[in-house]
Amino acid sequence: MKAQLLGVHCSIAGGLEKAFEEADALGIDAMQIFTQNQRQWVNKVLSDEAIRSFKSAWKKSGVKRIFSHCSYLLNLGSADPALFSKSVDALEGEVRRCHALGLSGCVLHPGAAQGRSDEVTLARIAEGLQEVLQRTAACRTHILIENTAGQGTSMGYQFRHLGTLLKTVRSNRLGVCFDTCHAFAAGYDLRDAKGFQACWKEFDQEVGMERLEAIHLNDSKGGLGSRLDRHEHIGRGELGRDCFRRMLEKFPDVPKVLETDKEDDMDRKNLEYLRKLIQ
Repeated sequence: MKAQLLGVHCSIAGGLEKAFEEADALGIDAMQIFTQNQRQWVNKVLSDEAIRSFKSAWKKSGVKRIFSHCSYLLNLGSADPALFSKSVDALEGEVRRCHALGLSGCVLHPGAAQGRSDEVTLARIAEGLQEVLQRTAACRTHILIENTAGQGTSMGYQFRHLGTLLKTVRSNRLGVCFDTCHAFAAGYDLRDAKGFQACWKEFDQEVGMERLEAIHLNDSKGGLGSRLDRHEHIGRGELGRDCFRRMLEKFPDVPKVLETDKEDDMDRKNLEYLRKLIQ
């Protein structure tokens, strides 16, 4: 089987460059990071020294592809003008930090409806995306919209939501990050060959395979269509090993990262499980 771009979400505790210590210890060639505290409205501006330290550590590392995950606080679908404005500003800041670091993309949860219709919410999200893309026109970093489990009023649990945003915004800097747990919890059955094929056929029709730029490999604690956003370790959830084997076979060139709990050296164990599937 072809060599994979495979990794985990790495910690930046102690400095952005510290993520490479974890990455190199695991022997991974792709990783996801936060560029700042993801649960605060900080919108940090990176110092020249922080950028140099990160890029220097990257040059010495075996990591080939890196993308970030945006703050969980962002909601581009919000009807509240203040929250919408803060979300737009925060996403702009994330894109600028990623560009400064040389990251390929930043993963974004599209937003929540909060009682409004899908159409109105998607139009609001598209408005926010267009604003950020215009403000960051000189940046190379892509915004990667993530499919969601549909928990609460989260948008993005249907591929048509993602497709609508892509068709409305029409930017080559807009892509998609696919999460296996979220897709399954939203009702896309990836467990057997028939369901797997049907899922990706719909994805291609609604989104376009060329828009897939990153993947989150997570097993699911919740059942099919449960709308439960709860990640499980690979092979211990509802998805089953065949789903992950097929993901590895189908997408060797797309960077794939784990977002599961790190206790008990589980990143290493999950990676070993996946690497055995490749072999």
